[in-house]
Amino acid sequence: MVSEVNPKMIILAREAKGWTQHDLAEKISLHRANVSRLENGDTPVQDQTLMAISAATGYPLQFFTKQGEFIPVNLAYRKRENVHVKLLTPIEAKMNIIRAHVQYITRALDKAIPSIPVIEVNEEKSPSIIASIIRKKWDLGSGAIDHLTGTLENHGIIISSFDFGTERVDSRSMFTDDKYPIIFLNRNLLGDRLRYSLAYELGQLIMHTHSFVPPERDVTKEANAFAAAFLMPEEDIINDFQEGITLSLLAKLKTKWKVSMISLLYRADDLGIITPNQKRYLIQQFNQQKIRRREPIELDVPIENSTLLKKLIKQYISEYEITTHQMAAIFAIPLEDYLDYYGEM
Repeated sequence: MVSEVNPKMIILAREAKGWTQHDLAEKISLHRANVSRLENGDTPVQDQTLMAISAATGYPLQFFTKQGEFIPVNLAYRKRENVHVKLLTPIEAKMNIIRAHVQYITRALDKAIPSIPVIEVNEEKSPSIIASIIRKKWDLGSGAIDHLTGTLENHGIIISSFDFGTERVDSRSMFTDDKYPIIFLNRNLLGDRLRYSLAYELGQLIMHTHSFVPPERDVTKEANAFAAAFLMPEEDIINDFQEGITLSLLAKLKTKWKVSMISLLYRADDLGIITPNQKRYLIQQFNQQKIRRREPIELDVPIENSTLLKKLIKQYISEYEITTHQMAAIFAIPLEDYLDYYGEM
């Protein structure tokens, strides 16, 4: 058992719990320096130590023998400013755990890798133009996209939702080693923010993941520009703004376009329909009515549930005639984590 341990999986289990090396050291009665050596692969992991780590973290022993690398964040999360790394670390660790599950299940079922368009931003192709290209390529027609989650899943993009443990981070996208695309969403997102986050991550997958991005480029700004144009095409929405913009109009348009009122305001600003003074005045109204962060509940956009990953897992369970407990064991995670990520099958 000892020789099979992948030290990186110790790091992953620890970080998924949000623990520092010092935290893990205390829980398994080791010096922090010894934990560091274990995680660096500088010293062998004794059976007793591995069992202590397993008991402390809740991950079964076979979790620590899984091979492979985990992927660091190399593009921007969709998040609010100044999010502490302590919040990001467990989110990224859980994404890597789920990423390994997606890789396993898509390989086991021999699923074809989706063909996600790759379009580089340049002088001729702005993020807004690229968004228009994708809408036409996917035959999305005009107006609001009815069910964005379903649209992305129909094009083979896996969508995984779990509790990020903070409202300050919304989403992130990754690929498996086989280049199978995954978008991760914070389970606690409201419907409008969920849709915008999906569009934002789609922009990242298309424009940034497979292309070299010079450091002076702002990938967050570009992904936001893509998302706005993808969800609210200029040629379709501009007529909605012709009679002047008010909070009541933004509320009405929210139900039509399935985006937040503040996103509609920013889109009008992007299109040059309002002046800086008008924008400032409307934002003041948002603040005065205390709807800047939480818009009226009666205007909430319905949550779009993702189903593709659960269908793939259900297919695997059916083909191999196994139980939920056995599936959790194959994924090498605690049953409660399995149920949290994927539900009862």
